[in-house]
Amino acid sequence: MAGHSKWSNIKRKKGVNDAKKSKIFTKLVKEITVAARSGGAEPEFNPRLRLAIQNAKGANMPKDAILRAISKANGSDVAAYHEVTYEGYGTHGVAIMVVCMTDKIIRTVANVRAIFTKYGGSLEKNGAITFLFDYKGVFTIPTADIKDQEDLALELIDAGAEALENDEGATHVICAIEDFGRLQKHLEKLAIMPTAAGLEYIPHTLVQVSDAALPKLIKLIDALRDDDDVQKVYHNIDVQPEQEALWE
Repeated sequence: MAGHSKWSNIKRKKGVNDAKKSKIFTKLVKEITVAARSGGAEPEFNPRLRLAIQNAKGANMPKDAILRAISKANGSDVAAYHEVTYEGYGTHGVAIMVVCMTDKIIRTVANVRAIFTKYGGSLEKNGAITFLFDYKGVFTIPTADIKDQEDLALELIDAGAEALENDEGATHVICAIEDFGRLQKHLEKLAIMPTAAGLEYIPHTLVQVSDAALPKLIKLIDALRDDDDVQKVYHNIDVQPEQEALWE
């Protein structure tokens, strides 16, 4: 159950600079605030907030910033955010899923469409490319924190895991959506703290892209990720080992 598979095709680039980290923190604050406002400010009784805090800690967000985001949820000036997902194609038939959290859908869809168009892609109707992805629960654990991967794999499979995949010092535990909560509680019971956890679009149909075509697709994906309303971006590029350096 453990080993490398398609995970490297959707991972984020390494070497996040301060500007990028600030943008990541902004997205995490938005998720924490929305989670606290919708389900209450007590993580013990609010699974979504508990998950948002866990992801913030995994990104090394300062504790005081997390607490400010939670307290902000009680403010009257907090915008009413909606989570929306957009689907599109980049060049060479690459499928891209864009998960957004926005207080103004008209602005967000216009921005996302403009980014796709700028880099030769197109925004599609909902449902146009979802069949190319599986929607799964994913927990990311530092491989160094796992004493015996084989024993852990067997135990987590009993708790609902479908697979464990290794990638660059991290182990990704994948499960069906309906088993996410049960697996989360089991990891807590084992005192294992994931650096990230959530529901992810994992491609099962991949597209190989030439070295010449890849840079434009990378610019498209980066531009989408840089948009303030975009929370996550997923794609189905079959990144070859020799192309990894292009993503740096």
